[in-house]
Amino acid sequence: MGSTSAAAIEAADGLELVAGIDVGDELEAIAEAQAEAVLVFTTPDVAFDQARWCLERGIHVVIGTSGFGDEKVAQLREIVSGHEGVGALVVPNFSIGAVLMMRFAAVAAPFFESVEVIEMHHPDKVDAPSGTAVRTAELIAEARREAGSAALPDATTTDPDGARGAKVEGIPVHALRARGFIASQEVVLGDPGEIFSIRHDSSSRESFMPGVVAALQWIPEHPGVTVGLDEVLELD
Repeated sequence: MGSTSAAAIEAADGLELVAGIDVGDELEAIAEAQAEAVLVFTTPDVAFDQARWCLERGIHVVIGTSGFGDEKVAQLREIVSGHEGVGALVVPNFSIGAVLMMRFAAVAAPFFESVEVIEMHHPDKVDAPSGTAVRTAELIAEARREAGSAALPDATTTDPDGARGAKVEGIPVHALRARGFIASQEVVLGDPGEIFSIRHDSSSRESFMPGVVAALQWIPEHPGVTVGLDEVLELD
């Protein structure tokens, strides 16, 4: 994602790539290059510290690393509150299609008795479930709460190996890892007599680049902490 993003930034109007930080490089190179915004695609164990380093120096941050849950987002808000004018954008998925898939799933969720999320990625991905799946489940759960939907039906009482998947705010989430996938997700909704599914597939990392460019162009004018591309795409 880093090298593909670097190429997209260099090709984009209004953006200039001034630094590239890899494993073992010093973060001071960011400040020395006078970067206005930083795109973070590192691993979950170091991404937060890198984002904090930038924010404390007044550098805007767009975070594409998975694993930024509510706790880390709250910590980002605390950091940003002490540095006026700086912004952090946490993006679970940069694909425009994936963002729309999440939005459509949230709209549909209150109309169906059952809903589950299945995410499919390559086996080199280090976290499960994906950030996109977690965000999708959160949006679904929020939509169902607001609509007063009943709890999902599930008669399972024995599942010693976790076959029913993880639960994110009560929504079952299943993670599949197989060579050949880049990033795919399906939301399956069910009612008596019908199944409705919403699926999105990314077949190459280029599918994420329009979102990456849009996020970097947007963040300098939007201080504070924002989660997702919805505001960037003006879906709200």
